[in-house]
Amino acid sequence: MDHFQYKNGELHAEDVPISEIAAAVGTPFYCYSTATLERHYKVFAEAFTGQNALVCYAVKANTNQAVIRTLARLGCGADVVSQGELRRALAAGVPAEKIVYSGVAKTEEEMAFALTSGIHQFNVESEAELEQLSRVASDMGKVAPVAFRLNPDVDAKTHEKIATGKAENKFGISWKKAQDVYAQAAALPGIEVVGVDVHIGSQLTELGPFMAAFERVAGLVKELRAAGHNIRRLDLGGGLGVPYMRTNAVPPHPVEYAQMIKAVTGDLGCQIILEPGRLIVGNAGVMISKVVYVKDGEKNRFVIIDGAMNDLLRPSLYDAWHDILPVREASADVALNPVDIVGPVCETGDVFAKGREMPPLKMGDLVSLMTAGAYGAVMASTYNTRPLVPEVLVKNDQFQVIRQRPSYEDMIGLDIIPEWLD
Repeated sequence: MDHFQYKNGELHAEDVPISEIAAAVGTPFYCYSTATLERHYKVFAEAFTGQNALVCYAVKANTNQAVIRTLARLGCGADVVSQGELRRALAAGVPAEKIVYSGVAKTEEEMAFALTSGIHQFNVESEAELEQLSRVASDMGKVAPVAFRLNPDVDAKTHEKIATGKAENKFGISWKKAQDVYAQAAALPGIEVVGVDVHIGSQLTELGPFMAAFERVAGLVKELRAAGHNIRRLDLGGGLGVPYMRTNAVPPHPVEYAQMIKAVTGDLGCQIILEPGRLIVGNAGVMISKVVYVKDGEKNRFVIIDGAMNDLLRPSLYDAWHDILPVREASADVALNPVDIVGPVCETGDVFAKGREMPPLKMGDLVSLMTAGAYGAVMASTYNTRPLVPEVLVKNDQFQVIRQRPSYEDMIGLDIIPEWLD
């Protein structure tokens, strides 16, 4: 459930008309619902009541500090993949002891900052990273709490570009090498082995792949303990999908997910760490755009909007589907016709939807690209010298810009002209 609904024929974010926000900040823009953020976190966290669970929001999904702080105030931790994300999480009020540091290429500087900050654990992805972390921690006189991200070679049955748990993916260490890498870690200074980590992909819509991976990891925990390692944390990553209108596939409810985890891992006595991202913020955000032109081509009708692939990359990057709704509700008996909804960027791939059945749209109409709260604004760029899209947070009948649209002067002013060109 989200809090973007039609009221009196117009799409609202909670109690604020979308058109009111558009008039104030211009288009395109991202809009997030506080009520949806809070509800999604609470539903997920409460599903694990009775289990020793730490929910760490995957910051990469949406890094705006207002979003992170909204979740931090509810008790949420953070899963980060860079020093920048770690700094954002800390600045937004997430306690360091609730922060897990993932990522495949942590640098010495990033390791040192995380150690100084006192994070909960490092999820180590390679033997080389382990050795580097040992050197950095030892030089600082600190001990790094470590869980290895193990690759279980499980097909997540999701898009190939968001699958992370197959043998050919770049993530983690093969589960077959677990005994060797844990023995290596136990012999290194500055390292404390605390757990096992696994994450097989994003936007999963069934429990089967999760269960296969978790059962494999649960067996490994028992083997590692038998070898003398004090495994007391089990990081199960994220990846639970969100529903889209275009498909009948309904992802499992968090309660079902939590019950499966308890059945598979409950006898281990581990702290369970969970890293939901898209599940929390995906349906809590939309991108609002305005129709610039409607153009009839030889074969297609094009609805050209002022949002572009640089603002919302997912459709161009991996064919992601976003439901698209007119901000002004169409009447129930209006005829729908197929149109291609495209942006203004000079790339053929700047397409949000092909042959999408839509009510009639005209110049100046507003449309809402739904489920855009995750991997939307964070992946935006200034391609074609287009300003980054502003972000707006709504709470009840109030809204506030939480990231401004930069001016052209700000953007161009970042460039530096060499002296020899003066």
